[in-house]
Amino acid sequence: MPEQFPKRVTVETLRRMKQCGERVVFLTAYDYPTATFAERAGVDMLLIGDSAAMTMLGLPSTLGITLEEMLTLSRAVSRAAKRAFVVGDMPFLSYQPSDEIAIRSAGAFLVAGCHAVKCEGGRRIAPRVRAMTDAGIAVMGHVGLTPQSLTQLGGYRVQGKTRAAAERVLEDARAIEEAGAFAVLLEAVPPEAGALVREGLSVPVYGIGAGPHVDGQLVISHDILGNFVGTVAPKFASRYANIDAEVERAFRAFATDVRAGVFPRPEHWYDTTGWE
Repeated sequence: MPEQFPKRVTVETLRRMKQCGERVVFLTAYDYPTATFAERAGVDMLLIGDSAAMTMLGLPSTLGITLEEMLTLSRAVSRAAKRAFVVGDMPFLSYQPSDEIAIRSAGAFLVAGCHAVKCEGGRRIAPRVRAMTDAGIAVMGHVGLTPQSLTQLGGYRVQGKTRAAAERVLEDARAIEEAGAFAVLLEAVPPEAGALVREGLSVPVYGIGAGPHVDGQLVISHDILGNFVGTVAPKFASRYANIDAEVERAFRAFATDVRAGVFPRPEHWYDTTGWE
């Protein structure tokens, strides 16, 4: 990161990065080791995504993960994040029912060590965003494809595919910005829609499958590492490693050694000096 930015990333850092045209590197993390490795790599932002329901818990969608489970993961990630800006993803029904529930849930993420929270939805969720920001909580919006609303959207479907549809996504994003959000995450839209939304807002716009014309890119860490176990394979996911194959190879080698009686070896034994 350029020297003009401080070691600890803040909302102000993110605003200045947008002004300078410095793209933000944004990754999901769900545990202490992953967050530690991301820190070493200089990642700017970490999201404890409700995608943990699928990546970590083996659930079929994001809807099944609880607030308490998200807070446990958030505490682990926050312990490792010395520089990165940490965002906690508010799970289904942790903010939709009322302003009070939204504020309490968001506050719990801050107590767990997060610097901000993220919630899904546009105009209809704007009152919740306003309530949380009025309570002094930094909120990131999430528009476009919103996985918590998959039944309404008809599944994992690209949003904003026409000019009219992209304008509706922009209206949702503007409502969130006007409600006080410091940034907006835009998911699964064509590059033209990504550019339209970014140009229509003053706050940073980050993309996950939203093309190159945004202020930063979020990806699911399991997609990068190649260790996601499941059937969802979004077009925008890019594999940079094959951790799945390496883990399986290591486990098979261990199993072979145990069955052959060659593990543990003498170097793994404790010293028996003084044994009588």
